[in-house]
Amino acid sequence: MKLFWIDAFAAQPFTGNPAGVVPLESWPDDTLMQQIAFENGLAETAFFVRTGDERFHLRWFTPAVEVDLCGHATLATAFVVFSELRQTGDRITFDSRSGPLVVTRRPDGALELDFPATPPRAESDAALRAQVERSIGQPLQWLGRSPFDHFAVVADAAAVAAVEPDMPKIAALGGRGLIVTAAGGPAGVDFVSRFFAPQAGVPEDPVTGSAHCALVPYWSAQLGKSDLQARQVSRRGGDLACVLAGDRVRLAGRAVLYLRGELAD
Repeated sequence: MKLFWIDAFAAQPFTGNPAGVVPLESWPDDTLMQQIAFENGLAETAFFVRTGDERFHLRWFTPAVEVDLCGHATLATAFVVFSELRQTGDRITFDSRSGPLVVTRRPDGALELDFPATPPRAESDAALRAQVERSIGQPLQWLGRSPFDHFAVVADAAAVAAVEPDMPKIAALGGRGLIVTAAGGPAGVDFVSRFFAPQAGVPEDPVTGSAHCALVPYWSAQLGKSDLQARQVSRRGGDLACVLAGDRVRLAGRAVLYLRGELAD
């Protein structure tokens, strides 16, 4: 098996979110894929099988579990298909647990993901609100939940950066993880976020495309605009150009190759 290590939502190495990408001729046992993802130690390792000229079956594994949706590893996989496997054309489709996901190579070289929107709904449970506040050490302006994650809005971008996560408390919340977000940020940025998922084997994810499937519809409604510039303010950091298009979210970013290798038999 070949293995590519790609920094996604990044314009240069050592930024964005690293993902492993493993092209396959056919599917091995699930246990082996989970073992490879654990050994890689990355937030996600993506495995894919070609099913047509422009179509692939795609799966994602954290070090602990298989997940239903992952943005940065999809971007990384598309980068491998276009740049390493020399895919012709500018549009490919990945079939996944979350349905068909289209990736388009734009004229400027960025890759645009077309993902389902997963808007959060308000949570009114006062005990849960207090539990989330204790887990991040910040008061909440609003609490919601998307189909995957808890969704916490805090006062401002400085409060997002100041979060000191209590990982056991976050893991106890259940679900996939916890999104923490606020409006504003660096010049030209509409909103910032961080994402924590210790319950899925990822304490803090550097840049989380799937979390933006909830972030984009929320901030589009709050800010009254459909085109948004986002920044995930993890230690590595990453930038995403976002568009809300009905019940879909388009996320654009770049990726760079860090490593090419092969797995031993």
